Amino acid sequence: MVEPGTATFISIFVVLFLMWIGLPIYVSLGITGILGIMALKGPYMALTVLKVSPYVSTANYLLAVIPLFIIMGHFAFKAGISNDLFSIGRKWFSKLPGGLAIATFIASAGFGACCGSSVASAATMGAIAIPEMRALGYDRKLACGIVAASGTLAIMIPPSVVSVFYASINDVSAGAQLVSGILPGILSVIIYVIGLLFLTRIHPSLCPAPETYTWRERFASLKGVWGMAVLFFLVIGGMYIGWFTPTEAASVGAFVALLMVVLVGRVAKGKLGENIRSCFLDTLRTTCMVFMILIGAGLYAKFLTLAQVPQVVSMWVGGLPLSPWMIVALFLVVYIPLGMFMDTFSMLIITQPIMFPIVTAQLGFDPIWFGVLCVKMAEVGLMTPPVGLNVYVLAGVVRDVPMNEIFRGCFWFLLFEAVSIVVLFMFPVISTYIPMTMYGR
Repeated sequence: MVEPGTATFISIFVVLFLMWIGLPIYVSLGITGILGIMALKGPYMALTVLKVSPYVSTANYLLAVIPLFIIMGHFAFKAGISNDLFSIGRKWFSKLPGGLAIATFIASAGFGACCGSSVASAATMGAIAIPEMRALGYDRKLACGIVAASGTLAIMIPPSVVSVFYASINDVSAGAQLVSGILPGILSVIIYVIGLLFLTRIHPSLCPAPETYTWRERFASLKGVWGMAVLFFLVIGGMYIGWFTPTEAASVGAFVALLMVVLVGRVAKGKLGENIRSCFLDTLRTTCMVFMILIGAGLYAKFLTLAQVPQVVSMWVGGLPLSPWMIVALFLVVYIPLGMFMDTFSMLIITQPIMFPIVTAQLGFDPIWFGVLCVKMAEVGLMTPPVGLNVYVLAGVVRDVPMNEIFRGCFWFLLFEAVSIVVLFMFPVISTYIPMTMYGR
């Protein structure tokens, strides 16, 4: 048998090596976890964990929310909601410098309220907004950075698959965690818009002259907001006032979005069945990816637990001559290097078994507030090289822009994200106010 500290140290290099040779993250984590358990407890224990852990990691009623929110987003896209929101933003913010970019942020926030998936939001808005911005003369790096950054709003503004994931692995109220993202999401949009206005003032050449629309055109565009409003108030409002559990709300939202596709969606004649089928297939692919990460990272997390890493880290943190606030800040900083190599779900499932008990039980901080901060840090990971998923998605949508240019376009928005994280860190009430007023809390 191997000493736990040595096994843990070696496991880090094994994971990085397996990722370096091209294995998916969930395979790398799963193999390393099984090998680590075998080194600590022997092959019988490793095979027992391999038999039981995949079921335990995924057989959670709350996790049914994940495919339901994802398919709701696909249905919302097919119903034309994203195009309507972009049109509204374009016409109402056209007179401001960078008006089309601001429209992209507003539309992404609105679509995020129907979607829950950052990658889906980035792909959708990338196909809609980037050609429009480039046609008007926007700097192509900035245009891609705007869409990559605005896509991250989907994992903060409810319904958020990542927030449900955090709630599930930490046994936190999913409804409370979902609605906690409303005010931080609005704050992020405001900071993005202010930052963009500041950026266009410094570098006017990045954005072209504003467009002009009549007030009649602006008010006429508002008829397109109804789809997003119905889904948001039905799903989030239903949870807030106690009509639905998160799973029930996701089911109702997915069904209503399907009705929108069938009854009012702008689907070509004879293409309805094909579009619905594509929604189900895309949802299946994304859901399988999430659950495979759950299984692989769960095996690695089991190894870390057997190696008593959470307990050792907890004792070490407890002995540090630092204030509780500084300890939480250090935990959050850990997500920056992790986000350069891992996706959001892997980061959370590896770090939360260690961080969550320390932050909530040992230091006494609010788990909802800590969840919002973790989700914000995950947003940063979606834009940082070398594994920024939103950037990879945009590279597939905008094939003539090199990936390194897209990463450079994200730089300013990483600074804006840092500002919003500091504000949320200093004022926890922004994250906790709405959950505290929920029905039944």
